[in-house]
Amino acid sequence: MWPYPRVLAHRGGGTLAPENTLAALRCGMAAGFRAVEFDVMLARDGVPVLMHDPDFGRTVAGTGRVADHDAHALARMDAGAWFGPAFAGEPVPSFGDFARACKAHGVWMNVEIKPAPGHDAATGRTVARMVAALFVPELAAGAVARVPLLSSFSEDALRSARAAAPAVPRALLVDALPPDWEARARALDVAALHVDHHALDAASAAAVKAAGFGLFCYTVNDPARARTLLGWGVDGFCTDRIDLIGPDFAGQGQQ
Repeated sequence: MWPYPRVLAHRGGGTLAPENTLAALRCGMAAGFRAVEFDVMLARDGVPVLMHDPDFGRTVAGTGRVADHDAHALARMDAGAWFGPAFAGEPVPSFGDFARACKAHGVWMNVEIKPAPGHDAATGRTVARMVAALFVPELAAGAVARVPLLSSFSEDALRSARAAAPAVPRALLVDALPPDWEARARALDVAALHVDHHALDAASAAAVKAAGFGLFCYTVNDPARARTLLGWGVDGFCTDRIDLIGPDFAGQGQQ
């Protein structure tokens, strides 16, 4: 059973705002979304921040690496100007600030643990502990649907997250389902598999569901493709095109 929202805004605001920023969160909420996906990695001081790329140059100008700067230094960098002048000065948010903002506004989170090279275990452990601390009442009440789902391509990060906070649910991210996907998923004790929708077919979707796992796809930007995936039994997906695919898409007779 998939207890979570079915359509998520990718990296907060899709293609309408600079990814992984509070501006993106505001944009997603303005479009009606109360569920977002975003990326988290550790700064040099061990503080988790929202960032997809381990190196500067795409969303943050200049050269250098996230892991070589403390979180307070990253917060002074411009993560919005690359997207457009209206977003100039938008900072790199800490995961703590972003997660608290989401919780305050009732926004569910799919937190992708995105470790900088060599920091897999530390990132998984830190993020899981922070989520567990922020959602103590929900975890105590067994309110799984309100607790963030931690996903990662890094199995080391997922193992570390499980050891640090076993009650916080996890998902294994893959480009395509490997032949041993079920064994790996069970060994990691994950609740779901997250798959690139381009690499999924109806038979594979059915196999994942028959094995008892949730099935989530990234990143679905075409409404027709979204309808096909939902028809295959896919539980949820994230989208960049929050202007085309709204938060209620999966509940509007599309299945």
